[in-house]
Amino acid sequence: MVINAPGARATPQNGQTAPRKLVMKPLKLKPQLPANFEAETWAKLQAAVQAVHHKQPVATSLEELYRAVEDMCRHQMQDRLYKKLQAECDAHIAQQLAALQAQTQLAPAAFLEHVAAMWDNYCSQMLLIRSIFLYLDRTYVISLPGLRSLFDTGLGSLRQHLTQHPKVESHIMRGLLDLVDRERQGEAVDRQLLAGLVRMLGDLGLYSSAFSPLLLQETGAFYQAEGLRLMEASDVPHYLAHCESRLQQEQERCLHYLEPSSRRPLLQAVEQQLLAAHTPQILSKGFKPLMSAQRVQDLARMYSLLSRVGGTDALRDEWRQYITTTGTAIVKDEANDKDMVERLLQLKAALDAVLTSAFQASPAFADQLTSAFQSAVNSRANKPAELVAKHIDARLRGSKGVGEGELEAALDKALLLFAYIQGKDVFEAFYKRDLAKRLLLGRSASMDAEKLMIAKLKAGCGGNFTANIEGMFRDMDVASETMELFRRHYSRTTRLQQQDAAAAAPAGEGSAQGASSSSSKEPGGSVDVQVTVLTQAHWPTQTLLELNLPSELVHWQTMFKEFYSKHYSSYRQLAWQHSMSTALLRGCFPKGAKELSVSLLQGLVLLLFNDAEELSYEVIKEQLGVKDDKELSRTLLSLSAGKVRVLLKSPKGPEVSPTDVFSYNAGFSNPLFRIKVNNIQMKETQEENAKTNAEVVQERQHAIDAAIVRVMKMRKTLAHKLLVQEVMTQLRFQLTNSDLKRRIDNLIEREFLERSSSDAQVYNYLA
Repeated sequence: MVINAPGARATPQNGQTAPRKLVMKPLKLKPQLPANFEAETWAKLQAAVQAVHHKQPVATSLEELYRAVEDMCRHQMQDRLYKKLQAECDAHIAQQLAALQAQTQLAPAAFLEHVAAMWDNYCSQMLLIRSIFLYLDRTYVISLPGLRSLFDTGLGSLRQHLTQHPKVESHIMRGLLDLVDRERQGEAVDRQLLAGLVRMLGDLGLYSSAFSPLLLQETGAFYQAEGLRLMEASDVPHYLAHCESRLQQEQERCLHYLEPSSRRPLLQAVEQQLLAAHTPQILSKGFKPLMSAQRVQDLARMYSLLSRVGGTDALRDEWRQYITTTGTAIVKDEANDKDMVERLLQLKAALDAVLTSAFQASPAFADQLTSAFQSAVNSRANKPAELVAKHIDARLRGSKGVGEGELEAALDKALLLFAYIQGKDVFEAFYKRDLAKRLLLGRSASMDAEKLMIAKLKAGCGGNFTANIEGMFRDMDVASETMELFRRHYSRTTRLQQQDAAAAAPAGEGSAQGASSSSSKEPGGSVDVQVTVLTQAHWPTQTLLELNLPSELVHWQTMFKEFYSKHYSSYRQLAWQHSMSTALLRGCFPKGAKELSVSLLQGLVLLLFNDAEELSYEVIKEQLGVKDDKELSRTLLSLSAGKVRVLLKSPKGPEVSPTDVFSYNAGFSNPLFRIKVNNIQMKETQEENAKTNAEVVQERQHAIDAAIVRVMKMRKTLAHKLLVQEVMTQLRFQLTNSDLKRRIDNLIEREFLERSSSDAQVYNYLA
């Protein structure tokens, strides 16, 4: 190697002196290590390691110790150095475990504190020793795949010695388990101590292999005993809250001092012993009371907890049973039929709230709600459909203080029940009967609400369902137009008659006679008539009521029949339905004039008292020509024993007999000018309902026959089972196999069908 000498000058190459050079040559002999280098260096390192183990000051600086390790490694002594260090640490660990062995007689908590102290010291000592021997760790150890780091080697040595001292290991495990058990029983424990020792077991590889199985075993036993005890002593809401609390506590233990790997097994142990093992008792003991009390929060907790252990199937079965039992009890409670619809609506609202808030709107639970509620509603034939129709009728007749929004909401709720009814033809029959009364007697609160209801029914059931109902509304519209034409026709006819009479009469008399004729018979005079012509096919059948009408009304009937036959097709025949007719009478009483809104029969009874102060039952019956004693008795009771007593009955009493006498009530008074006189319902409603149900049965027979014929006409030949299936899909109501068989037999008798000669269960259609 050539180096320019310091201070040498650069001179021109031509004739100048060359720069001076220093030449360095390697030594011929390699320096030798002292013979005792390894022993002295290890002695120095051993002293430092022992000082660290005994928590004494290290005499040599850490830098010097580090370089000593480096020197030994550079001179190929690393293998022997590693083994010597391992032996030194191993001896120290043996001493520590022997010391712990002597302390196993201490109480678990005190013993664990010694273990924790030993572990903390050991970790800090190993970290310091590793920093001294870092060069060895990063060169020699890392270069050999089968060799562990110094720290891991120390952990392995500690684990080996610990397993060689089973009493120490057992005391550590037992102490940890005791602390966990005490905490579960509500005692305050040193969580920091627990966390440190659990980390020790994890670092030593003993947590999963040794501690975790014991922990799970103890946990299962603890919660098994607790579950048995609390299930007997607690009610279900408190028990479920306790289960929820226990699950939260176990999660917190894993968060604070147990390893995350224990979280799922511990929670499963709690779930198995507190929930899965007691699911039948939880449901049988608590579900119905919670549902009855609408404990939505507790039900949500029950659903959440049982979902963890696969208990939702059992919960769903209990849910279905509750709905079916509760709903059926309401439907079959005949003594409280008047409240059935409201109670069912309240039940449905409560069930919907539980489904949404407690069961998270689970589709499986929603399906059970639908099927179970439908089963309950239809557990009693016809009555629910009838009462839903009456409920809607009451809403559409109106009540004070009910707005349009509130009315629509009430209708929507009623339609919820209607959707569950299988016998929708029964509903239709009663709905039409009540609608007829609302339309003909002017009882409807709002025509907009009526049409809204029809639109909702049509949207839900289709146009075929509402065809007749819509026809009833069309009849009312056409009737108004017809009456307007009749009034104009009558006015024109009367005017012509007056003109003819005036022309034929002597001078000065025609005007007075014409005025008299007009005031007695024109609409708006002393008698005014409103005629409503109905299409019989659209309207429910009415009871025929025969009456002797006053001459004024007979005159109007004759005039209208002549007008109608002249303006409409001759094949239309008018049949007067007096049972649905109403009248508005003006009565003069000593205490003031009143207008009385009455039925036609009530009005005719009152008109009789224009010519008599008192009349007997038999006389009234004879003069009016009434053949229905029940209807007449009911009418007389409404006038003499109801809220509006225009007549007096002698003798007094709640029943009418043929010997009773009725008289004009001169003392009648009422704060209202226009007064509605209601009819007495009594047993009439039952008879009317029975008649409606009979009509439904008759209509059903026709519907079944028509469905069978339609199917067979298309299929020509069909087996009984397939015929039943196809007919069922076409009907709006449920029917039994026996009902269907009777209709098939009837059609065979009427030669619409015949049985196959080769198979009695097969039918042929006869064209």
